[in-house]
Amino acid sequence: MTPGALEKLAAAQAPGAGKLTLDHVAHFIPDLEIAAPALEKLGFTLTPYSAQSHRLEPGGPLLPAGTGNRCIMLEHGYLEFLAPNADTPVANQLRNAIARYTGVHSVIFGTGAPADDHARLAKEGFSPLPPVALQRQLMTPHGEDTARFTVVRVAPGGMPEGRIQFCQHHTPQFVWQPQWMQHENGATGLNTVILCVENPLETAQRYARFTGLAVAGGGDVLHVDTSRGRVLFCPRATIMRVFNIEPSTLPWIAGYALATRNIEAARRQAADSGYAYGALDDGRIYVVPPAGIGGIIVFETEDNAPLDF
Repeated sequence: MTPGALEKLAAAQAPGAGKLTLDHVAHFIPDLEIAAPALEKLGFTLTPYSAQSHRLEPGGPLLPAGTGNRCIMLEHGYLEFLAPNADTPVANQLRNAIARYTGVHSVIFGTGAPADDHARLAKEGFSPLPPVALQRQLMTPHGEDTARFTVVRVAPGGMPEGRIQFCQHHTPQFVWQPQWMQHENGATGLNTVILCVENPLETAQRYARFTGLAVAGGGDVLHVDTSRGRVLFCPRATIMRVFNIEPSTLPWIAGYALATRNIEAARRQAADSGYAYGALDDGRIYVVPPAGIGGIIVFETEDNAPLDF
């Protein structure tokens, strides 16, 4: 990939003002050293470990967040695997979530206008917290650099599905690096997040107010579409019918669909991993990673229509 193409790819991760994308999802997991080899068996390349830090207020001191991550970088969006590493409020929030289930607990919308998102949340009665400046150190081909983000959140429990938030990337060129975007399973993008909930209509309408986007779909399976990526809302019965999995708790961020440029490579990796996997009627495949990762990963071709059930 040429320097110009890399620059264009990184810039494309940050949407323009008034637009949202499906930026990434975050698994909350107890042990990265156990999770990483399991993900590599599925054909993913992971970034090195990175400890996180944050400023609780503009101009405030930089403090350890008590968490660290490794990521799976995709050409469009990424997957984050986040584990606690200290006794801090943020780390304890992770531990409390993991006690409910190990897996995806956070959906992050990419934004180019966090102040507007904050104002919309306040207007819609979500009582957003002050925007937070986050950063983490990353190694680049030129040495260590600092990735910086602005994050808009609501208080814990404000969105019962998990930590649902907005993120503006200030340094996407440090986050999307070419050496981390080549995967043996051919994965290229985060297309859809699947939420399993008691009341899909109520939940979808709340997300519409949260994002400023419209609800679409019909029956008991609904969705909200960003300018890149979908959030899909479905009931327990749908997850049982499609994946033959009975959710142990609701609400549950059940998993996500990834685009791959080589569905056969993804199929081989899933089969060779030894993890449970299967095929959907439309040619998509899915795999159920081990308990230390959690959730369901669906692989689909880059030409597949957006996931629906």
